[in-house]
Amino acid sequence: MTGPVTGPATAPMSAGKPRRGTLRTLLMPLAIDVAAPMACYYLLHGALGTSEVTALAVSGVIPAVRVIAGIVSDRTMNALAGLTLAVNVAGIALSFVTGDARMMIAKDSALSGVISLFMMLTAFTARPVMTQGMRAFITRGNAAREAAWERLANGARFRRAERRFTGIWGAALLADCVARLIGAFTLPVSTMVWLSNVLLIAALAVGLVVAGAFGSGPIMWMINNEVRGNAR
Repeated sequence: MTGPVTGPATAPMSAGKPRRGTLRTLLMPLAIDVAAPMACYYLLHGALGTSEVTALAVSGVIPAVRVIAGIVSDRTMNALAGLTLAVNVAGIALSFVTGDARMMIAKDSALSGVISLFMMLTAFTARPVMTQGMRAFITRGNAAREAAWERLANGARFRRAERRFTGIWGAALLADCVARLIGAFTLPVSTMVWLSNVLLIAALAVGLVVAGAFGSGPIMWMINNEVRGNAR
């Protein structure tokens, strides 16, 4: 999980057309946090015969290093980055203390659970946590679209869509947390290493579709109409 990609576009753009490099920027952390640790686990445990605890602990270092690199690069640490790093370090330490590889699987679900609860709580506040990322995607730094957002921001319909967007994402991640937690203690560790990632990707896909349909989609429609109406 990473913070939203921000940065104004240099020219007006369609809200539905990503900037060059945006997709790569979004997918790179997912590849590092999902694909690389999984490949590392199967290499160490399956090919080299190391224990499950050692293989999971070493593979868990990869996303932790990515978070640290991001903190060093940005010269700042937000709450989400700090939480991700703390959970990864705690999961590695707990696995060695208990000798239970399942704790490494469970810590991933714990991270999803904490983030999901935080999201759902902010959905009932004046500043839902997912709004900033959604705004950057919809407005793309375009002055007309930013102005339209500001004019609509206090409307009841607009605010409801904002809250739904964050609430739906929170619910999707909570479902992922529950499913992975159950699997961590009922299925073989070697199965959960890949299934955990499948469940996460499924939760993200559901979040994209449902939150888009009931949150960002209506907001984008309102922004487009406001821009067209103001241009007349």
